[in-house]
Amino acid sequence: MHDTWQVLVAAALGLLVGAGFVAVLTVVARRSRAATHVAGNGVPDGVAEVLDAMESAGLVVDQSLNVVKASARAHQLALVSNGHIVFSELIDVVNRVRHTGESVSEEFELQFGRFRDATLQVSVRASVLGSRFVLLLVDDRTESYRLEAVRRDFVANISHELKTPIGAIGLLAEALTTAADDPEQVRIFAERLTAESGRIATLTQDIIELSRLQAVDVVANAELVSIDRILSAAVDQNRVTAELHGIELATSERSDAQVYGDPRLLITAVDNLISNAIRYSPDGSRVGIGARVNDGVVEIAVTDQGEGIPDADQSRIFERFFRVDQARSRATGGTGLGLSIVKHAVQNHGGDVRVWSQPGRGSTFTIRLPQADAARVLATAQGETAP
Repeated sequence: MHDTWQVLVAAALGLLVGAGFVAVLTVVARRSRAATHVAGNGVPDGVAEVLDAMESAGLVVDQSLNVVKASARAHQLALVSNGHIVFSELIDVVNRVRHTGESVSEEFELQFGRFRDATLQVSVRASVLGSRFVLLLVDDRTESYRLEAVRRDFVANISHELKTPIGAIGLLAEALTTAADDPEQVRIFAERLTAESGRIATLTQDIIELSRLQAVDVVANAELVSIDRILSAAVDQNRVTAELHGIELATSERSDAQVYGDPRLLITAVDNLISNAIRYSPDGSRVGIGARVNDGVVEIAVTDQGEGIPDADQSRIFERFFRVDQARSRATGGTGLGLSIVKHAVQNHGGDVRVWSQPGRGSTFTIRLPQADAARVLATAQGETAP
């Protein structure tokens, strides 16, 4: 009996010990999971949602420089690869924040691409997040930098272009004063004053036109336009100048092509191409103007027999104020904005402009516009509103 009692006591003690052991294991497991959550890659509550809602590229970096959270914008800018920051400049910022505990705000240039030949201008802000993370925010400022550079160049070019005629007008005004008793000299100076003031007026008008073309929705109220009428109007505007230089304006047969757009802008674009062709063509030569439809695209070509454009300059001729021959451009009265106006006018119509040229063989500029859809043309002809 005594032995049996001892066995029962031992069994009961074993069950109690076993239950306690299981309870201890349960507590240890719970604490282990909690510790794992604390030491894991989870970011503080709400941070992930905030990053996803921001326009900036956002990164949360842990103590081992692992990216534990990256916004969609960060991936778009290729700042992260395989859970790590790609650029050493950003890593340096993170390390500085971690070591000093102070926030950092900087702007610098990142080089990327296979040959590191592309650049990204960024504004970077970084600060400590909690006790273990660093929050890194990156704004792409590349376009802002480009626009600022364009603005500076534009102001510099305007100042340069206006300086010459304004200076000439001042000198001519002084000359008129001293030549008041010489009618012939007065007449010559007056003619030159008229020419210089006309140059300023043309430059001002071109600047206004280019600014308007760069505005939004300048062709919002498009109408059905006959390309043959556009060419006829542009040729008429240049006929007198061409005759003064003995240049023949040769037009092709009717194309019957139609597009949707602003007729005034299209006439301006073609007019600039024709006037450029006349300006840079030798006297007694020929300028060809024609249009055709090619696979749903209306092509307007203006061909001259001038000196041509070097290959190195062809990619820049549509830039504002760019001139292949500065001296000749000033002599012929060009503003350097004509081809830029053509480019923007055509782009606002959903098209593009291309150039073919060889030194000594002349140039051909081709405007390409989407042809008006046949169904829309029929609807317009029947008095309905074109979609």
